[in-house]
Amino acid sequence: ALINTSRKQTISNIVDIDLAREEDSVTSLAIASSTSSSVIAFAGINSSEKDQNAGKNEHFRSFRLEYPPKKRTDGRDVDGGAQEYKGQTAPLGRASLFKPSTGSKKETYQRITRLSRPCIVNGGQLGAIATGLAPEGEIVLFDAKTNGPMGPWVEARLSTGKGEAADLDIIGLNDTEDVPPGTFTVAYCTDYVVYAFKMTLKQDKPPEPQYAYSEPHPDTFSSTSARSKLRSLRFITPSLLLMLQNRPDRQGADLLLLELSSHLNGRIISRKPLHKGIKSGTALSVTHLPSSAGSRHVSEHVVAVAGQDTSISIFTLEHSPNPPFKSVKLRLHTRLPSVHPLQITSLAFSTFVPPSEPEKSNLPQYLKLASTSIANTVVVHTLPLLPYPPPSSNSSRQRYVLTPRGRSESTQMTFSIIVATLVIAVSAFLLQAFVEIRGASPEYLGAKGWLSQRIHDYIAVPYVLGDYTSTSSIPTVIPSAPSSSASTAISSFTDQLSSSPSSFQQQATSTLSDIRRFVTDSPEKAKEAVSAALDAASSAALELNAASQAYSAKGSSTVSAATSAVSSEASSIISPASTKYHHIRDLISRHHHHRRHETPSPGKPIPNMIVHHDEESGHMKAGYYREGSGEAGKRFEELSHKEKEIWMERLQKAGVWAKEEGEAVLKGVFFGGAAQLVGQAVG
Repeated sequence: ALINTSRKQTISNIVDIDLAREEDSVTSLAIASSTSSSVIAFAGINSSEKDQNAGKNEHFRSFRLEYPPKKRTDGRDVDGGAQEYKGQTAPLGRASLFKPSTGSKKETYQRITRLSRPCIVNGGQLGAIATGLAPEGEIVLFDAKTNGPMGPWVEARLSTGKGEAADLDIIGLNDTEDVPPGTFTVAYCTDYVVYAFKMTLKQDKPPEPQYAYSEPHPDTFSSTSARSKLRSLRFITPSLLLMLQNRPDRQGADLLLLELSSHLNGRIISRKPLHKGIKSGTALSVTHLPSSAGSRHVSEHVVAVAGQDTSISIFTLEHSPNPPFKSVKLRLHTRLPSVHPLQITSLAFSTFVPPSEPEKSNLPQYLKLASTSIANTVVVHTLPLLPYPPPSSNSSRQRYVLTPRGRSESTQMTFSIIVATLVIAVSAFLLQAFVEIRGASPEYLGAKGWLSQRIHDYIAVPYVLGDYTSTSSIPTVIPSAPSSSASTAISSFTDQLSSSPSSFQQQATSTLSDIRRFVTDSPEKAKEAVSAALDAASSAALELNAASQAYSAKGSSTVSAATSAVSSEASSIISPASTKYHHIRDLISRHHHHRRHETPSPGKPIPNMIVHHDEESGHMKAGYYREGSGEAGKRFEELSHKEKEIWMERLQKAGVWAKEEGEAVLKGVFFGGAAQLVGQAVG
């Protein structure tokens, strides 16, 4: 069938060729030549089973397919009509070019049909076909310009033995001065070996294929003894060959670039692994994007590879036009997933003809890629081309490319690694500076000195995770212990306090008595419970102190007496118990948190914290006090420099403050004095 792909959104059949029902399907196809009105196609089609059994298999067919008339911009034919086009085709000939099959089953078919581009010098064109399922593999080379009713003129026959040709390709040596005009290079591959040779039309001696490359055997320590297999090959230049290789056990596929010497000896110069989702490649196609000016500096080819997952990977290949190929760049342009419902069988690019003056052309340029599958589906992709260098550069040597030139992959990777390293280093530096300023890490950078005192005091806040929530195991002897937050529990206490002070005092005293017995009877088992109880009691003392001040302001002597009794009872338990469990650090942190994040009000003033040092016992006590209950001492910021050093040394020895935390956490705390404490003590 001849398909119209001139519209991007739709494709349609123009010509259909009906074959005889008893004959085989089309196994291979190639376009020999085309004019403005028709195209000549070569195809591989086996004769009927009856003819094959009789020893006659005219597998080589040729056809002429006429193009439809051109249409005007209004969609009507040039001659003014609007009639539907009835395609006209004419068979040109059929022939049997392979040797008759000697097998018991006649299964030989024309698996490969490949043609070279016409020679610039004399217009000669070399064609080749290869067998499939033959008892002995065979390649037939013929003159594609001498096709007639009896078939083309056979130039040479090559036997491939038991190993059939997996693929072959032909390229003309048009620009080489040391070979006769009309010379071609032919390369073909079996599963593991690549052969190449040169030949001309009408030469006297048959060509002699030369060994060019062989797939290496796996080493001794490899997990498998199987070798990778060659699936397809295509010429890039007469000295550069692109090959599609499938790894053993469907472990992936690679693109290989094989450089051929003047004696056709090859060496691999580049290897490109395909996408990890491609377990094996099924088809390969290559096209050249020529320069209208015939630039001899850099040439670009477009490569398409089909995978068993019905995806198509499109690459661009940049290289110098002549060997040695030191700057070959094979880059992935895009990957098209799930193009067909079933496995892709073939790929074909359109021939791109650049405008004569690309720098003056404003029309968009495109390259098309057609693909077929075993589900009898055809998909055509349109790939836009870009002018390079861009028009803004005012270059007189402009050409069209699929992907503009950029940095090499190694340069891009190196640049990415450097940028990533710098980002990580800067992020780590800033994080370290931040935690040093906040006092959560020892000083390595000296970041605290980078900020003014005001900004430092605002930022240097110890990490306090809100109100303390105890999840420790509290024994059942403690009724109604706070489990979500101290403030919620104390809120209910203050409600009870305002309604029935005597009842509240009785319940609170009973609870504290139970805690006293628990601590006295089981001091070792009660470590976690006491730690949680101390925090809860400290919060209770804080809230009770505020509540007492609020209700005392209203003249409630009963409330004041109740809170005083409960505070006294709590102090008698907390002070001795906390000599083993150091919580002054928590009190300092909480006090600093309250100062930073809470606003005082008449009903809820911010409590004052005091740290007292007992000269006789050498112990320090810390807690909250009610104003007017005793000598409060001095705030930290009111102390002299020497007094600050003395107190900071005491706190450091007690293990409740570290120099790295900064002095900001001590601001607002009273030191000295002998006020009535409701808090904790440290020995």
